[in-house]
Parts: sequence; structure tokens; C-alpha cells
Amino acid sequence: MKKSLTIILAVLLSLAIALVGCGKHEENQSTGQESDAKSSSKKVPVNIGMLKLTSSAPLFIALEKGFFEEENIDVKATWFEAAQPIAVATAGGSVDVGATGITASLYNMVSGGQQLWIVADKGREQKGYSSSALLVPNDSDVSKIEELKGKKIGITQTGSTFHYMAGRVLENHGLSISDVQLVPLNSIKGLMEALNSKQVDAVILNEPNISTVVEEGYGKVITQIGDEIDYQTSGIFFSPAFAENKDAAIRFFKAYIKASRYYYDAVLVKKDGETVPGENYEEVINIIAKYTDQDPELIKKGLPYMDRDGKLLQSDIQTQIDWYAKEKLIDKAIDSKEIVNTELLEEALKELGE
Repeated sequence: MKKSLTIILAVLLSLAIALVGCGKHEENQSTGQESDAKSSSKKVPVNIGMLKLTSSAPLFIALEKGFFEEENIDVKATWFEAAQPIAVATAGGSVDVGATGITASLYNMVSGGQQLWIVADKGREQKGYSSSALLVPNDSDVSKIEELKGKKIGITQTGSTFHYMAGRVLENHGLSISDVQLVPLNSIKGLMEALNSKQVDAVILNEPNISTVVEEGYGKVITQIGDEIDYQTSGIFFSPAFAENKDAAIRFFKAYIKASRYYYDAVLVKKDGETVPGENYEEVINIIAKYTDQDPELIKKGLPYMDRDGKLLQSDIQTQIDWYAKEKLIDKAIDSKEIVNTELLEEALKELGE
């Protein structure tokens, strides 16, 4: 009897030791997992270079609504006055993320050996949404693109998005840049003044400036750019170093996607072919007004189209490169794979879900 009792006690003791060991293993495993989670969610400083433009709305929203904070991203906004310096700063690593227009000078940088990645949408020309247009003076006899042959068309700068839009629209109607005289006027204000004084026969303008010109009665729209071409005008860029930091990049994208969806649902949803204000419409307008220092009523006239998930119109990047190369505005054509990377955005979308 005593022998049996001894055996039973020994078995129970062995079981107790085993259970304690398992508990310690699970505790250690749990502690390791918690440590990994904490490590992956360490606060990361991210310097974003951007302009005070409406097309930066998702970034403004992510800042204002705390979406970056939710992902433990500590954002510093660095404000620029022009697009090109943002691309230079991003390639050089003085900012981690750039948000600006996609121009010939950007492609020239990459073809010259500098590196940065176009990773997401930040504004595009889309059919049915008024963003950019070609206008002529209100009393002009020109009523269609074909009638611009031999005329002067105002653009901002050579190699700019305005240059590209003018060229592509002309080609859609059987003309080319050589059939007109492009007049670089350096600024939106310069374009508006030249149209008003009839120094040029037509200009490319964006909203809300289109609405301003039409309302003041000195210009009329011949065509909307989005009705002519699908065009990725602006993008989000990553520096090489930031693109290598996969964890931080994906967390950045989660915040950006949330903000893009917030923007889209507030100002871009259509019903019966017409854009209708969403639940957070006024809030989004006021956020944009705060960061751009513009009148909210003016902002309502110029809300650019953006993909709800921040997806880049990837095929258009190669179209742009080929066109700029054809027009000898970039030194040599490059493969868009050298400049486009959407893998991190796709990974963030998978983790975030619908």
C-alpha cells in the first residue's frame, strides 16, 4: 500500500513539474510575442515634404484625425514652395516622404542616377471630375481643340504637368506641340492674367482657378483634361532609406489609406452621375482650409480626384516617361519599374482590409 502511494505521489509530482515547465514556456513565448509587438510598433519619426495644396488632403486628414498617431508614426511636416525641391529632398533623404507633382525633372533625376520611389496616388485627372481644363477667352472664336492650330497656349513651365496636359490633349485631336506656340508663364497667376489680357489664345488651368475665371467672365472651358486622358498628376514618393524600412512604410500607408478613404467618402462619392457631399464633407473642407490657408468656399470648387485606397495609376507612369522622351524633355527613357513600387501599399491594404 505504501509502495502504491509512493508511486502515485511520484507521478503527481512529475506532472506538476511538467505543468510548471509548460507554464514557464508559454509565459516566455507570450513575453517574446509582446516584445516583438512592442518592437514593431515603436514610434517612428517621419519627415514629409509637401505643398499647401488641396491635393495633399489625405495627409492633412491623417494629421488632423490622428491616423498617423494610431500607427505610432511621429510626423513632421516640411513645407515647400515648389514641386522640384520636394523630389530632390526625397531622393537625397532629407525628407522621408515627398508629396507633389510628377514632372519631367523628376524622371530626369532618376535617369541621371538618383533614386526615389513613386508609391501611391495623390491626385489624378479622372473622367467626370473637374480638376484641370483648357480654357480660351470668353469672346474667342475657338470652340474646339482642332482650332488651336497656330495659336498661343499658356503653360506654367517647360516640362511641367501643364506642358504634358497640353501636349497630350493636342495629340488626341490630331495636332502636336509643333502646331502651336507654348508660352511658359511661370505661375497660375500669370496664366490667369495672360488669358484675361488675351496675351495668349488658350491656357491650361486647374481648380478652383477654372471656376474663378468662368465666374469673372473672362474665360470659358473648351475641354476638361480628365475627359481627354487618364493622368496621374501627383504622387507620394518614398526615399530609398524609408522604402527599406518596411514596418514603418506599411504603418505610414495604413494611416494614409484611412485618410484617403475618409476624403473620398466625404467629397468624391457620386449619385446619379453627380458628386454628393458625404457625412464628413464640411469637416474635410475645414481641415483642408486650415492647412492651405484658403477660403472653404473656394476649396469646394476644386476637390481633386484621388483613388479611395491611394492606388497609383501605374500604367500611366510609363506613358508619361515615353511622351517626355519623345518630346526630348528627358535625357533618356527609363523603365517605370525603376521608379514605381506599389508592393508596400498592397501589403498595407491586405493588413488593413476593406
